[in-house]
Amino acid sequence: MTNRFTRRTFTATATSAAALGGSALAQDGWNPDLNNPELGFETPQDQNARLADEDGRVRRNASSFRGRGSWQDYFSNTKNGVILVDTKSRALHYWSEDESIYKLYPVAVPTSDELTRLGRTKIVQKRVGPDWRPTPSMLKRNPDWPKYIGPGPGNPLGSHALYLSWTYYRIHGTHDNRKIGRRSSNGCIGLYNAQIAELFDLTQVGTQVLFI
Repeated sequence: MTNRFTRRTFTATATSAAALGGSALAQDGWNPDLNNPELGFETPQDQNARLADEDGRVRRNASSFRGRGSWQDYFSNTKNGVILVDTKSRALHYWSEDESIYKLYPVAVPTSDELTRLGRTKIVQKRVGPDWRPTPSMLKRNPDWPKYIGPGPGNPLGSHALYLSWTYYRIHGTHDNRKIGRRSSNGCIGLYNAQIAELFDLTQVGTQVLFI
């Protein structure tokens, strides 16, 4: 989950939600338009183009992004599909159960080792248009944060979220593409909205997850 969320952001979110029809956005069935750039659904190519310097050079967030070996190095099987989250190289790897699909995505990772949890978990819930509530520890550190944000533009969980068996931990999208490839979350793993939408469709409740 993002760690740069302020009351100003909340006000802007509320304004956007009102313009788009807040009651509709608050429903669990919110169906985001991945082709609408105003909702932040940029592809990595869009991101690089937007961040291009005036002299044409591109500033890439995922400087340490790199591939990994085969799934056998980390899992005993691929039942229900497997996800490897590499917090050091800031990358997420996915292998399908039948091994016919392999995906590699750059991700946002926790801002500190203290917020980083490693080990094995699994997907226990999937939601399109997730809502968001800061954890008690977040509110203690940031008492001015809103206690609830409904689905829609500006929601810290982006367009889709994969809920893990660990309390408060998610793999989710983000509307702030600057966070991808950086240490920028409060513990969760963030992806471009277009890529979490793809991963969302590939995974299922029960997909194995390993954080290293």
